[in-house]
Amino acid sequence: MSDFHGVFPYLVSPIDPTGQIRTDVLAHLCNDLIESGVHGLTPLGSTGEFAYLNNAQRLAVVQTTIEVAKGRVPVVAGVASTSTADAVAQARACQKLGADGILAILEAYFPLADAQVESYFRAIADAVDIPVVIYTNPQFQRSDLTLDVIARLAAHPRIGYIKDASTNTGRLLSIMNRCGDSIRVFSASAHIPAAVMLIGGVGWMAGPACIIPRQSVELYDLCKAGRWDDALRLQRELWRVNEAFARYNLAACIKAGLSIQGYEVGDPVPPQAALTADERKVVETVLREIG
Repeated sequence: MSDFHGVFPYLVSPIDPTGQIRTDVLAHLCNDLIESGVHGLTPLGSTGEFAYLNNAQRLAVVQTTIEVAKGRVPVVAGVASTSTADAVAQARACQKLGADGILAILEAYFPLADAQVESYFRAIADAVDIPVVIYTNPQFQRSDLTLDVIARLAAHPRIGYIKDASTNTGRLLSIMNRCGDSIRVFSASAHIPAAVMLIGGVGWMAGPACIIPRQSVELYDLCKAGRWDDALRLQRELWRVNEAFARYNLAACIKAGLSIQGYEVGDPVPPQAALTADERKVVETVLREIG
């Protein structure tokens, strides 16, 4: 089993008004993030607007990320669909491109029973030879992963990680207690990463790490060193980013933040809206004060 740990920024998908992925901008961002010390890259997470891209756009994002990473850090590519067959095809395509792992996301239109939820993730893990991170986000998904389903999936030889984006940190501890070493937990933006590290998490996969990579890596290092007073001091400072972003569309916030930092990532994919001038000022103020 691989060892995914640390800070994995959820990359944005830079896109021009004609719908072309701005691969040069994405390459520049990936390179800068790696040089900032991040431990991995995740294209096509929530911040990557996977739900708004077509298949060609998604593949361009994954391929560019892998080509730029050049094995310096693992690339865990997001795979999401409402259909099992499409998700399996996406996962195989990502592995063929050279992804080091798959972030498996379930989209659902009609509600699904536990057995169908489980079969979706199991099919993805059966289809590839690389590690799978299962991703649950109850705020956006019609069908969540129950503790029983997580425990059964954790027994799969390729499912070794979960990124749980519930706002319930107690649920993370329940997963750890129930599954032990068979599954490792990544925090999300909805959690306080230092708190998740304290209870046994292995890192975090989150959009804000795109715009505060050095600070995020510093926070991870402090947690790993057991310097909890220093970690919590830095966490309190960085939490203001999460507070600002919780008020608006996440992709719009990260893209605005990156634009402020000089990356021409473009606007969110319609029908999402870019931040207004006043909203952008909020992001700008927080970034300036955090430095």
